[in-house]
Amino acid sequence: MNKNVIRIVSAMSLFSCMTIGFTSCQKHDENSPGVEFMPDMYRSPSLESNMAYTSLETGEEKQANMLPVKGAIARGYMPYIYGNDTAGYSNAGKYLRNPLGRTEANLKQGEELYGKFCVHCHGATGQGDGLVGGKLPGAPPSYSAGALKTLPEGKIFHSITYGKGLMGPHAPLMTQEERWKVVLFVQKLQNPGGTAPAAEANTVVPAAEGAAVPAEAPAEGKK
Repeated sequence: MNKNVIRIVSAMSLFSCMTIGFTSCQKHDENSPGVEFMPDMYRSPSLESNMAYTSLETGEEKQANMLPVKGAIARGYMPYIYGNDTAGYSNAGKYLRNPLGRTEANLKQGEELYGKFCVHCHGATGQGDGLVGGKLPGAPPSYSAGALKTLPEGKIFHSITYGKGLMGPHAPLMTQEERWKVVLFVQKLQNPGGTAPAAEANTVVPAAEGAAVPAEAPAEGKK
């Protein structure tokens, strides 16, 4: 009896193996994925960033990623409180101070950034004689002469951030720290071998970027 069972099982196993072998060699659709066992494991629903989806429970459309809390600020980002207007430019000159020290390392990094983003218009020595600046309708003025020689650091940073005249904004291209390093190097070009320009009148306290505007500053200077 046991021998008969073993023979039957062996025969069925052999028949199954032969059937699988013959059927696997037959021609079939090349684009067919074949038989999928538990297809949900292969084709599970996924949610991509910034996509909308329909809730299976309520049927309402929702966003895959949650919106940040109102007023939230990204980690490492400091809001710039001076507006892109005349009042903001003036207030930046009066109250905005460079939080970075005038060290050799900062000056060197500022020179490197200046070479990447500024030299093509302002020139290597800040005389407005860059290859691109010379082809503009109005070449950039010299840093070491005229009004720019005494331009305070706050106004330099403000101009780099928002742009001025034909110069576009550089806030999307450089971080705040990088812009401050460029300011340090521009001050060096303003007074080669000398000291940085003095702050404008009515300055009450040195204010790092993102600090509150003093009460004496017009409200429209805020952003």
